[in-house]
Amino acid sequence: MKQGKEVENPESRFFALLLAAAKLPGVRIHREAYLRSALARHCSEDDIRRAIEETPAAAGITVEVLDKVANYSIRYETAKVSALSAAAGIPGIIALPATVPADTAQYVGHMLRIAQKLAYLYSWPDLFSDEGDDVDDATKGVLTLFFGVMFGTKSANVAVGKVAGMMAEQVAKKLPQKALTHGVVYPMVKKVAGYLGVRMTTQSFAATVSKAIPLVGAAVSGGLTFATFLPMAKRLKKHLSSLPLAEPSHRVMDGEVVDGEVVEDHGPFATPHAEQPDADATAVKLEEPQP
Repeated sequence: MKQGKEVENPESRFFALLLAAAKLPGVRIHREAYLRSALARHCSEDDIRRAIEETPAAAGITVEVLDKVANYSIRYETAKVSALSAAAGIPGIIALPATVPADTAQYVGHMLRIAQKLAYLYSWPDLFSDEGDDVDDATKGVLTLFFGVMFGTKSANVAVGKVAGMMAEQVAKKLPQKALTHGVVYPMVKKVAGYLGVRMTTQSFAATVSKAIPLVGAAVSGGLTFATFLPMAKRLKKHLSSLPLAEPSHRVMDGEVVDGEVVEDHGPFATPHAEQPDADATAVKLEEPQP
């Protein structure tokens, strides 16, 4: 009985979906490869190298340039997720048991992709380690808050601002682990996760209805995905670009913020994570050319 209640819990449902989507091929963005490709037509090699080694803000890259690159990435991910959603709607109601779970997972996967891209452009650290498929609790927490911002949740806006403030104040390279997993931000993470668990169930139902009629369902499904994904991505971009982390001249240093304290860490900032080399190459190719 207890296990059944756990499964029905919206918070647990959202975390399960988030973690499942994070394991899909191509979902995790290689920070260094993405920044190098995305900034290639707008910045010098020295600025790109410094943006990778530190942050785009530390490299002095203006928010105007970052906004232009962010808009390109948003258009790219929106077009891709909308096309995939439309394709999933073509078979009609007969294939619903197969297409709806896959469509939901790929939708969340693209939310993760654009969240990572925007985070890296606006000077957040690498969100995934290279230690297998596991997602650590701090990364799970900050991604939950990013999703909350995309859905227009005010508490998520406040929480992301708090996390960004901690990192900017301490000019640290790591997410504030304690704040996100046990400290002041953690209750907000749980609240947002519960809200998203309910909202995503509602969206899944709407997606199921839109796919009930073959071909017509494909157009409706693709249009519905476009109409929801684009404004959510723009909402996250607007919020991240307004935070202190995105302001040029913010230098970073080794260390992890833990509720206002910096814990020494000698590891590199841009640690490659668990992506296959072929996937990396494909990701770089897909992001080019930049406008």
